[in-house]
Order: sequence, then C-alpha cells, then structure tokens
Amino acid sequence: MPLREWLKPPRTLLLILFLLTLVSVSALAWFGWRLLDQERLVEAQRAQEQREQTADRVAAMLRGILAETGERLQGMTTHPKDGLVLSIDDSGLPTARSGQLLYYPTPSALPEASAAVFSEAENLEFSQLQPEQALTIYQSLMESSDTAVRAGALLRQARVLRRIGRHAQSLAAYEQLAAYSSVKVAGVPAELVARLAICELTKYGRGDLTRDLSRGKWHLTRAQFRYYWAEAAESGPPPATAVALAEAAALAWRERNRETGGRRGATAWVEGQPFFYLWRGSTVLVTHPEDILKQALGRQALPYAAVDSDGRVLAGRKPPGRFAVRTAADSQLPWTLYVSGGGEPAQAGAAAQRRFLLLGIVTMVVFLLLGTYFIARAIRREIEVSRMQSDFVAAVSHEFRSPLTSMRQLSELLALGRIPSEDRRQTYYETLVREATRLQRLVEALLNFGRMEAGARVYRFEELDAAALVQRVVAEFEPQVAGHGRHIEWHGPPSRCPIEADPEAISVALRNLVDNAIKYSPDEPLVWVEWGLEDRYVAIRVRDKGIGIPASERKVIFRKFVRGSAAASRNVKGSGVGLAMVRHIVDAHGGEITVDSEPGQGSTFTMLLPAVVRP
Repeated sequence: MPLREWLKPPRTLLLILFLLTLVSVSALAWFGWRLLDQERLVEAQRAQEQREQTADRVAAMLRGILAETGERLQGMTTHPKDGLVLSIDDSGLPTARSGQLLYYPTPSALPEASAAVFSEAENLEFSQLQPEQALTIYQSLMESSDTAVRAGALLRQARVLRRIGRHAQSLAAYEQLAAYSSVKVAGVPAELVARLAICELTKYGRGDLTRDLSRGKWHLTRAQFRYYWAEAAESGPPPATAVALAEAAALAWRERNRETGGRRGATAWVEGQPFFYLWRGSTVLVTHPEDILKQALGRQALPYAAVDSDGRVLAGRKPPGRFAVRTAADSQLPWTLYVSGGGEPAQAGAAAQRRFLLLGIVTMVVFLLLGTYFIARAIRREIEVSRMQSDFVAAVSHEFRSPLTSMRQLSELLALGRIPSEDRRQTYYETLVREATRLQRLVEALLNFGRMEAGARVYRFEELDAAALVQRVVAEFEPQVAGHGRHIEWHGPPSRCPIEADPEAISVALRNLVDNAIKYSPDEPLVWVEWGLEDRYVAIRVRDKGIGIPASERKVIFRKFVRGSAAASRNVKGSGVGLAMVRHIVDAHGGEITVDSEPGQGSTFTMLLPAVVRP
C-alpha cells in the first residue's frame, strides 16, 4: 500500500497502533538483549571454570610426569627425543651415559703418552733439523708395549714422512694410526687426528669425517670440536640443535659442580633455545620443556604456553583471548602455565542456544510487526470499504433521485391536466417510460450484483452467436445516443463466433462496457465495438477515445464500489459496481477481462470468452 494511503485519515488510530507496536518491539528487543547478555556472562563464567579445571588437570599431570621421570632417571638407559641423560661425577661426563654430544666441558679421559717420551726425537726433528735420525727413534718407540706410546710414535713418524715428501709411507702410517680408537695423541683421539690427515693427503673423505663429527663420535672439548669442524667441514656451521644440546650439557655440568643437591629442576636458555634440567643425585636429564608438556597434554589440542620468570615463552604459544594461569609458586612447577580451551563443546552448545534464542526473539518481532501491519491494513481497508460504501450509497441515491424527480414532475403535470396539447402529453408519457426503464435497469443491476456477490446468481448457458448478441446490445443504445449526436460503430468477421454463455449475463456485461464508454468520452462522438476469434477465445472489445485510466488505477477499477479519479473530477454519474459485475460475469464464463488505457487517449476493454470448438 503506498505511503500516501497510510497518511490518510484516521491518522490518530494508525499513530496509536504504530506507537504501541514500537513500544512492544523495543521492550521485546531490550528484554532479549538483556537475556542474551546474561546468557553470555553465564557461559563465559562456565567456560572460565572449565579452563581453570583444565589448567588444574594439566598442572597435576605435569607434576606427576616430573615426579615419575625423576624416579626413573637414575635407571634410565635410553635418551628422550631431542634430549639426553647425563651421569656427572668429578671426572666429567662419561660418554656411555651422555650419548651423542658434539663436545664436552672436560677433556677426554682416554690415555695419552707423556711428551717426555718423545722429547729426544722431537729435538732432533725440530731443533737440529735431522728428521731421519728422529724417524729412527720414532720407529724404535713403536716397539713399545704401551698402546699410547705406540700411537704417539706412529703420529710423529707419519708427520716426519709427510715433511720429507714420502707421502705414500706417511699415508700408510696415518691409516695405521686411525685404528687406535682408545688412546689420545696431542690431546685428541688418535683416530680423529689420523682421519683428518688422511683427508688432507687424499683430498677425499671429508664428508664422512664431518658426518661423524656431527654425530658426536669422539669426546672433544668445545675448542677441539670447532677446530676440527672448521678443518673438515666442506660448508656450513654445525647443527644448531646439536650445538645447543652440547652447550646445555656443559651448563648442567657447571651447575652440578657448583651445587651438589640431590633433587631439583631448572630452566635455562642456551643458544636461543630453552632447556629443562632435572637432577637426581649425579644424574641429570636435559630436555626441552616442550617435550614434557606434550606428555602431559597427550592428544589434546589445547592452546597452552609455559613461561619462565622473565616472561619468555619456553613452550607452546600464549593463547589469545581468555585463559587460565597457574604460576610456578601456586602449581609447584618450574614454569608459569597458561592454558586455554577445554570449554569448546560447552561454548558451541551455548552458541547454538543463543542462536536459537535470538531466532525466537527475531521471529516474535517479525510476527509482531507483521501482525501490526496486517491489522493496520485491515483497519485501512475497512475504513476504505466504509468510505466506498458511503460513496456508493450517495451515488446510487443520486442515480435514483434523477429519474424519480423527473417521473414525479411529469406525473403531477399529467395528473393536474396542465398539458396543453396531445403531442406534448405523448412526449411526457414516453419520457416516463424511459425514466422508469432506466430506474428498472439500475435496480436490476444492483440486485444482480448482490446475487453475484452472494453466489446466488444462476447462469443458464446456451450456445449463441457473439456477433448477434453484440448487434442486439448496440441496437438498444442507438436511440439513446442518436439524440445527442453520438454514434456506435461495430464490426467483426462475417462468420459466426459461437460461445457457450448466458445471453442475459453477457448482455448485461457488454451493456455496462458500452455505457461506460459513452459516459467517459463525452467529447468524442464515436464508440467502437468489435468482435472476432482469437485462438480459442472470442474477443469482444469496446473502445473509446475518452479520458482514459491512469496506470495506478487499472488494477483496482474492477473492485466493487471503486470509481476512477477522473470520474470524480468530471462528475460522471455511476454506482461503482458496473466493472465489478462485468468481472464476475466473465469469470463465471471461464473468460478474462482486460483493459488497455492511457490518460487522455481513451480505453479499450476486452472480454475473452471461450469459443465453442466444433469437431
């Protein structure tokens, strides 16, 4: 319904209805918002409680894992992933327990011959520059029963042979030295010294040597490892994780020497990586905090983070949004623990409940608005119907008044004998008949429309020729229009146009269309009536060049009591039921009524009635 229609009277009633609806919708929206807000607070509290419970459970599991790991530490024979177990005593880090370290904080404990054993030969080699005499002494020392002395003599012999250009013999000596894996020469395992020299002589084997260095095959100090890595490695630094683990082991050794407590744990950053130390007597576990936390969490995909006392994240990632915190003092853990999640199923259920509640509120608001709209529309329609009925009564009263007034005046003149001539008296009689006929048709039209509205109109269908019916109706209008200089033109095909219809009803419908065409084209002398076959229908058209119908009124003019704006502005007489009756009749015959019109250009009304098809 257009806005201008809503703004018509009664505005006060519609305004009260609108205000009541606005207050109701606002109150419902406010209560809904408050309810949703309370639901959010309750669900947030529940979710936080679940996060707190999850954090307590994770902290308890961590304490249990640390306690269990500590109890098993001294008997542990395998190393954890990305970690190691060290057995520390005053002599350093035994290789059997320490695993694959790149280097150690203390030198290797392998035996090595004293330098004094080789002093005479080294004096000949370096001071007196007599390598041949020094070579003879080294060869004699190789007969010693001490493995360390033999290894030292073999190293020096290979060195002298290399200096005097006897490379094949030098290479053979180094290859023999490489078999000495349980002694040191020059403070370094003899095998490593020999293999580096072989690489230098043969120009190959550096890849294997680098691989063995990265696996921690030999017990080296940090300086020794870096030197031999630089000499052997073809490119790149040593593995960062392995370097960090070696540095972490060195730090554990220093801490153990500084404090010999029986049971404790600590966290430290080494080479940019966090490590966790767990002591039990002389044994220490060195691992990443991430490995401990993963054991506690298992397969649970919980956002978590372990943070040291300086606020640095040791493992995981600080969860966004809300989370539960367990400080090191409260949880008796080495770290502060941040845990989120654990309330996702409840939050998903709460979200579904909120959506359902919101949907219910929105549905109630929509129904309230729709109810208000339809109530207002019904009120507006009832008022409009009441107004149209009032207009109808006024129009019908006016239609009745005109013929009744004429009939009364003429009857009084005739009754009083005031008519001077017989011709004038005859004219008055004809006028009385005409006005009575007009009044009769008006009454019959109203009665027919009432019966149609009530569904009591009985149609008597029979086969008839549409052309003959059109001609008969047009002939009825000829005397009426001829006196006013008007004319009705009619034409159609010469063949029959048979239809199955009630002749009286179709005549009434056509008579209404022709009468409207005459009334609404007062300045045009011609009205056209046409008929013909169109597909399975017989089309009967009534065309005029009158005032026309606006597009906004074409859909409503077939309603009862509706009269166009042009009729009201030009004071054209009518009751407002003619076109409604035409539509009833055409619908009852299974046909269709259409209108094509432009303001100022005239109108064309078309009745499409089913044609009788002969086999």
